[in-house]
Amino acid sequence: MLQDIRNNAQGTIAKVIIGLLIVSLSIWGMDAIVGGFSGEPEVATVNGEDITEREFLRVVQMESQRRLSRMENPDPSMLDEDQIRTDVLDSLIQEQVLIQDANAQGLELNDADIDALITQMPQFQVDGQFNRDRFVATVRNMGMGVGEFREAMRKQYVVNQIRAGIVQSGLVADENAEQLLQIQNQTRSFRVLDIPASSVADAVSVSDADVEAFYEENSGAFQQPERVDAAYITLSLGALAESIEVDDAELQAYYEQQAADLASEERRASHILIEEGSDADETMATIQERLAAGESFADLAREYSIDTVSAEDGGDLGYAGRGIYAEPFEEALFALEEGEVSEPVRTSFGVHLIRLEDVRESEVPSLDEMEDQLRRELAREKAREQFAEVRAELADSAYAADDLAGPAEELGLEVREANGVTRDGGQAPFDHAGLVRQLFSEDVLDAGYNTELIDVGDNVSVVARVNKYHEAEQLPLDQVRDQIRTTLEQRKTREALSERADAIIADLESGQSPEGIGEWSSYEGLARNASEAGPAILQQVFSLPRPADGARFGKAVMANSAAVIALDEVTDGQVSEDGTELNQLREFLASLEGQREYAAYQQFLRNRAEVERP
Repeated sequence: MLQDIRNNAQGTIAKVIIGLLIVSLSIWGMDAIVGGFSGEPEVATVNGEDITEREFLRVVQMESQRRLSRMENPDPSMLDEDQIRTDVLDSLIQEQVLIQDANAQGLELNDADIDALITQMPQFQVDGQFNRDRFVATVRNMGMGVGEFREAMRKQYVVNQIRAGIVQSGLVADENAEQLLQIQNQTRSFRVLDIPASSVADAVSVSDADVEAFYEENSGAFQQPERVDAAYITLSLGALAESIEVDDAELQAYYEQQAADLASEERRASHILIEEGSDADETMATIQERLAAGESFADLAREYSIDTVSAEDGGDLGYAGRGIYAEPFEEALFALEEGEVSEPVRTSFGVHLIRLEDVRESEVPSLDEMEDQLRRELAREKAREQFAEVRAELADSAYAADDLAGPAEELGLEVREANGVTRDGGQAPFDHAGLVRQLFSEDVLDAGYNTELIDVGDNVSVVARVNKYHEAEQLPLDQVRDQIRTTLEQRKTREALSERADAIIADLESGQSPEGIGEWSSYEGLARNASEAGPAILQQVFSLPRPADGARFGKAVMANSAAVIALDEVTDGQVSEDGTELNQLREFLASLEGQREYAAYQQFLRNRAEVERP
């Protein structure tokens, strides 16, 4: 091979290529050669300015990491990569439009301005001072070079200047804010007449014909969704631990290793607690001086300690192990020798002086007493060491296999089955969105491959495949008859309640007194968030117009009852022109208006831009 290269390097073709390189270098320089091979592809062009693929992919990676960090249990398989790429490209186009607008307005930062901003950023400081190593490491962890970061800051700062200028220019009329606050703080007095479902029961009837008609008219609502029967293998740390045997020699060694920790140490402490404040240090110094002069710690606790319960016993707190006290208190206590008094210790309760009175340790439990627990712990530790290795073996084996039987036999795992898994999931482990998405992917559903190995929990991984696919199908009427009947009964009950409420309101508005309507319940001066009346009633009460001559009537229909509402009085909320509530509302409304104007400005620039996508 090497000889062939040597021979070809002496040939005519090689000499011609070398000659062309020399001519190019002599005329255009090295940039012509390097640039010709290193030009970055673009993902979009905005008004003639390119958004490079390198920048695009970097931001995609950062956005993916950001979305993962917001998950309670980060799982890359649950990321919608296509949506991320679409969102990132749209944001980069919008950013480019804004940057071009800032440049057109002459907004820019020089290098000195950028240096000043960077050195003031807390994430780049150590002990309050800018640290270049911290700066470089942080920027590199973001997937950027220092030059890229500086340029990104330059662009983002000027864009933020425009945004802040527009948002802060938002205005709201004082009259509008006052009127809104009056409405918000408004109270209403009203009466409510309850109409129970039992009062209209005789008017509610659902026939078989009604059920059949509803079934035919809403056939699409009674579909059994497409589903699959799946086979799957679960690899878990717990199951792996159960398969690991621990011999007696290992158990004895582990017991001896853990013996020191098995003996629990408890310490008996006394303390003097004073309030934190400007004179706390002076008070503590006085107490320490009196202790040094030979006065009793217990007597001083009774005199000074604000912990009145322990003070009665000379500050005695009794015996306690680790994990009981606040961390600073515990650290100080367990650093003391018997009879020693600590320096002042600050916690959220105040300032303490702590005295160690006594130390006691419980006896180490025998191996017989601890055997089962220690075997489980040791097996789990050994399983944890093996889990990553076994997981990698299962991932490789399942990827290459045409079924799950081989990988399961190879690793001593069990193939299980789950039937009726829909695109919305099923029972565990198919309650994991990432696993379900893989199960219904083209490669798995149509091509018959296994899924990737998906982490569905803490140290729990699953690989699955489709055994059988079931298309969506219509559910038979007999299977949904009772469900439809219940739905129709509820619907007709609500309709009957609504009609009954309308009839009562019509009588009341005409001045008549309806028969058999029961007693009214009265509510005086209730606010919007009052709890005395139900939310459906309050919503209707505050949607009724202000009464003029007599009451205004309305209704609220719930699942099992209705209510006729008589609105008697509306009282506007009191507004103080210099009040904090009004000022906060003005600021909030002005901010909303500013943000609306900035969004409109962004859209205006975006609509004018010429955007090309390859």
